[in-house]
Amino acid sequence: MSINSTLEGSSAQARAMDKMYGLQRHFYDVSRAYYLLGRDDLIKALHPPKGGTVLEMGCGTGRNLVAAAKHYPDAKFFGFDISTAMLETAGRAVQRNDLLGQVKLAQADAADFSATKTFGLQNFDRVFFSYTLSMIPAWQMAIEQGYRALKPGGELHIVDFGNCERLPAIIKPVLYAWLYRFHVTPRQDLGKALQDHRAKTGAEVSIRPLFRGYAMAAEVAKPAA
Repeated sequence: MSINSTLEGSSAQARAMDKMYGLQRHFYDVSRAYYLLGRDDLIKALHPPKGGTVLEMGCGTGRNLVAAAKHYPDAKFFGFDISTAMLETAGRAVQRNDLLGQVKLAQADAADFSATKTFGLQNFDRVFFSYTLSMIPAWQMAIEQGYRALKPGGELHIVDFGNCERLPAIIKPVLYAWLYRFHVTPRQDLGKALQDHRAKTGAEVSIRPLFRGYAMAAEVAKPAA
């Protein structure tokens, strides 16, 4: 399937992601199933309206988009990633699962995203980040862009690494050191950033730890017009 790109020029971040995942993408989903916890629960919590639109920011191999499209066959799904290598794998997954009419992919930067420019849409009913904010350098800006892409009354869903607050003390430094090797930086102040976002926008924010703090989930509901 063809992949639309809205990246202007060559992106250092895109090159870095292509270099890192050029090989890893072929076994990414198998290996990540053991430690990217909470992704399927996020998908089950989306509940898009019939005929609604759902955007994944940083879709990687397309694993989540395929699962979500199968779970909600009446919705339309959109996903973008900065890595062309990941998008190639995602495109094959979409095609292999006969979802070409339900899932559209593009190349874009989460910190500089335009729904109109990338997909020809004004906004979406649901937007989600699944273990991507910990890999996006300008992650606060990505949250702002995701919220901006929501329709009034829409929901932003997030799952990512947590602060390990209820796990044995040795777990956090070991886990974080291992993650850093893959350019993954858990956002320890993600909760505060979302609370600040609530104060600024009036959005309703729900945050909860998962698996004793190994991960965290959040939902941000945009006020209806």
